[in-house]
Amino acid sequence: MLARKSIIPEEYVLARIAAENLRKPRIRDRPRKARFIAKNGACNLAHKNIREQGRFLQDIFTTLVDLKWRHTLVIFTMSFLCSWLLFAMMWWLVAFAHGDMDPSTESTMNSTKWTPCVTCVRSFTSAFLFSIEVQVTIGFGGRMMTEECPLAITVLILQNIVGLIINAVMLGCIFMKTAQAHRRAETLIFSRQAVIAVRNGKLCFMFRVGDLRKSMIISASVRIQVVRKTTTPEGEVIPIHQVDIPVDNPIESNNIFLVAPLIICHVIDKRSPLYDISAADLALQDLELIVILEGVVETTGITTQARTSYIAEEILWGHRFVPIVTEEEGVYAVDYSKFGNTVKVAAPRCSARELDEKPSILIQTLQKSELSHQNSLRKRNSMRRNNSIRRSNSMRRTNPSLIVPKVQFITPEGSQSASET
Repeated sequence: MLARKSIIPEEYVLARIAAENLRKPRIRDRPRKARFIAKNGACNLAHKNIREQGRFLQDIFTTLVDLKWRHTLVIFTMSFLCSWLLFAMMWWLVAFAHGDMDPSTESTMNSTKWTPCVTCVRSFTSAFLFSIEVQVTIGFGGRMMTEECPLAITVLILQNIVGLIINAVMLGCIFMKTAQAHRRAETLIFSRQAVIAVRNGKLCFMFRVGDLRKSMIISASVRIQVVRKTTTPEGEVIPIHQVDIPVDNPIESNNIFLVAPLIICHVIDKRSPLYDISAADLALQDLELIVILEGVVETTGITTQARTSYIAEEILWGHRFVPIVTEEEGVYAVDYSKFGNTVKVAAPRCSARELDEKPSILIQTLQKSELSHQNSLRKRNSMRRNNSIRRSNSMRRTNPSLIVPKVQFITPEGSQSASET
């Protein structure tokens, strides 16, 4: 009221409102934690301050395979060019030492029986062409080696050996880059989100995995690890603490038959790191669940590995995956458009520990869900009934032919009575 009557100046009112807003606590978004494993399976890790760089050269083949394609192609081209230039220099020196470069030898060669080491090699350019012809085993008939110089024969043998080694290394490197195991992992897909729901009376962590190719992954196995930051009782901080959690698989060998998409289930029991986590605590947890699928590629026999991870924001509590495998005309069909679709189901919001200590919570949750389902069905039926009645009434009002006329009945006494049918 004072501000309206202009007793207090307006600038003081605005300053007071701003001060009150500053005192109020503001909810800020929690900074998003960096993932250890990205959704596409790449490791989010940067190696810094590596002093022993020579270890990479000791395993030169693996280093070449791990390089990017543009670097590999540059090394591939430069290795051949350097070898051709090196041996071109050697052939030029052999010809120069034998006297093939002297202009007077051409007249001597015509008058006497003087024979050069390599015919038609009188410059570095011709020596370079002869080096290419020797290493790639092509010949154009103009330049050829003679039996005049044993040193030239030695150089020929050495160049052939070096050329075969370069061909073997480079072709093997290119083959390994094109047939790398992670290329096959591109067609192994995981659901974008994981769910926690009740299965067989237990809270379970579940996700879906599938293979897009018809060629199967042999001896496929799934492992789940929880990565979180922990502190030991001694005060040691472990930034990446990995804990294996078991996978519920009825097969003792832990192998899965990945012929169709499967729902992988982890029962949250006393061995699970998720045992004390409730639905309210899940959003506050700083954890990451890493899923690793390993197997042998059927066509190539190479072991492949597909990875993904789920953080707390990507885990849906009280959801279940919809079925996507149906039988159509004697063939099982998979609808991948519903691969990551979920549906909300009844699930207790408490932790698995509380559920084990009080089993009645699950019964009460299921009863409430059943009652709410019945109530929703009743409301739906009543709404349908009311809608049908309204439609029939509206049709009677709009269509006068549907109105039943009055009929008069004559009694024996001669009196008339009117009634409606």
